[in-house]
Amino acid sequence: MHRAHELYTSKRCSPADALAHLQDGDMIIVPTGVGEPPSLLAALSEHRRHFHDVKVAQILAMRKYGYFEQDTARHVRHAALFFGGASRSGGQGGWCDFIPNYFSEIPTLIERGLMPADVVFAMASPMTESGHFALSLGTDYTMAAVAKARAVILEVNPNVPFTMGQCHVHISQVTALVESSDPILEVGLPKIGPVQEAIGKYVADMIEDGSTLQIGYGGIPDAVVMQLTDKRDLGVHTEMIGDGILSLVEAGVVTNRRKSFLPGRMIATFALGSQKLYRFMHQNPMLEMHPSNFTNDPYIAGQNDKLVSINATLQIDLLGQCGSESIGHLPYSGTGGQVDFVRAANRSRGGQSFIVLPSTAKDGTISRIVPTLAAGTHATTSKNDVNYVVTEYGVAQLRGKSARQRAQELIAIAHPDFRPWLREEADRMCVF
Repeated sequence: MHRAHELYTSKRCSPADALAHLQDGDMIIVPTGVGEPPSLLAALSEHRRHFHDVKVAQILAMRKYGYFEQDTARHVRHAALFFGGASRSGGQGGWCDFIPNYFSEIPTLIERGLMPADVVFAMASPMTESGHFALSLGTDYTMAAVAKARAVILEVNPNVPFTMGQCHVHISQVTALVESSDPILEVGLPKIGPVQEAIGKYVADMIEDGSTLQIGYGGIPDAVVMQLTDKRDLGVHTEMIGDGILSLVEAGVVTNRRKSFLPGRMIATFALGSQKLYRFMHQNPMLEMHPSNFTNDPYIAGQNDKLVSINATLQIDLLGQCGSESIGHLPYSGTGGQVDFVRAANRSRGGQSFIVLPSTAKDGTISRIVPTLAAGTHATTSKNDVNYVVTEYGVAQLRGKSARQRAQELIAIAHPDFRPWLREEADRMCVF
């Protein structure tokens, strides 16, 4: 115990001094979302012109730091594993890198040296008496990077919860640490309109008592959550834990009692929500945070009976191919865990996978159900994997259906204004 505190004191430094552990050409691994360390990344931004060809790899950057700048990209640039609001313009402009991936496989890419992991920058909980920190806000691929990196630099903050699971780093593994006490960034619940509510009701009505949920961020998944308050004994095995899931725990809907895999425990790999959520996570025996090659592995997640996955797409064609991460050739988000959990639900005994989308975009002028994906679209979930597709007009079940049947099912849930056009196109392509 005394030795751990000695090591802690010897490794404590300022954010600017921590940058001394960086070398030109390094790849810095940063956790998902609010697991990003703001003091370290702000210091990196301030001193970015002192470096050459440093990359910052991350899923879902939350803040647009100074290094998100085209003019200094040769010094420090973002390498997106998934685009968000902070990184999207750089991805579409070509001055942020993009690394295609399945969320479940990023740790493997790091472990096998296919993706460099020279340095880790991460938020961490305060150290325990045994010398351990928790990377609870973003466990994801960061634990794999900790095992490989030349330097592990933590930003220790008393507002970061200490959680159970495979998310602990010992002080002996840490190269340097900085301290901060700012509140953890909060991410509010998305706006829900009548379209999202209608889609949410279709999905909620199909979820049985005792199911285990994977629910992501977005208006439609949150609309599903709001309509699950009459369910009983739901479980959680997901990538993201957020305030929607917390509300179900508080309502007594999520108990995890009937889970077939790790009963009594919620499983997640990153958190995105409110201060209330982060306080709920702290030393809560109901929750475990694990790396994404555990939470998202289709074989592992599929061991949950009645696993329900709910994921959104931007566009789907009449064969059932989902374009969930780009608008044409322009990147918008990324694959994330969509394919992981679609496949997991397909493996699960009694599992159900839902792909959800409003029927139109741009104020009703564009159909999201299309004859073929737009040119250049990044195909995400394949026609062979898609199970249920849900719009505000109903539910289409595609697995086991012929191409002709799939087209009929999807046209039936398209916006009525676009159904004649879709039928004509299907006939022209000899689908009908």
